[in-house]
Amino acid sequence: MTKFLIFRLYGPMASWGDVAVGTYRPTFDHPSKSAVMGLLAAAIGIRRDEDVKLRTLAESYDFAVRVDASGTMLRDYHTSQVPSSGSGRNKKYFATRKDELAASQKDMKTILSTRDYYCDAVYSVCLWGKSDDVPYSLDNLAQKLKEPELVLYLGRKSCPLAMPVDTKVVNGMNIQDAFSSMNSDNLLDGLQKDDSMRLYWEGGQDAGVPALHTITRRDDPLSRRRWQFADRKEHFAVVQPSGRDD
Repeated sequence: MTKFLIFRLYGPMASWGDVAVGTYRPTFDHPSKSAVMGLLAAAIGIRRDEDVKLRTLAESYDFAVRVDASGTMLRDYHTSQVPSSGSGRNKKYFATRKDELAASQKDMKTILSTRDYYCDAVYSVCLWGKSDDVPYSLDNLAQKLKEPELVLYLGRKSCPLAMPVDTKVVNGMNIQDAFSSMNSDNLLDGLQKDDSMRLYWEGGQDAGVPALHTITRRDDPLSRRRWQFADRKEHFAVVQPSGRDD
């Protein structure tokens, strides 16, 4: 038996980041490792500039994601005004948007971009430690997700959670067994659900179903300050709501 932490992610909008070139900001169709680890880091109270703590967190746990409802794609033509950040000794730092707006209006620049989101998607997440020596126990993480130190959001600050994460720690024979402990929520019954669900997982943990294929994703966070990510292997399978493989 393995100990798993399971929780649910739902919001009106979510964006999970993909390789971004130029002004186009695409989204993957399910949560990335950097997004899940960032969510946990916010719950614990780890800040973005604490690279060592963030890297330790990412190296200590593997995770799986089940896409319960795919949602619908939304593409936004996005405009924003930002002041110049300066360079060298004249580098400027702004703690809040209010500070940015308080900067000289003559110094404002307009940034244009196209950003993708998924609307009304539902994801179930399963997390487990790679070893017995992890920085935070699963029970501690579960409690922090219920009472987070920092605001939790679904990939971007404009995408807050719309429901509690409904987190719990369970024992299971495999990932599918752990997901079978998820509570159904009547508040989500009105959403368009998929006939079958997609399951993604990393590492050598038994998923309870065979992988149909394995892909490489570059979303394992190395340094938030330098925006560096490492490759990882992600397995994929299709499962039925009852837990039977397709």
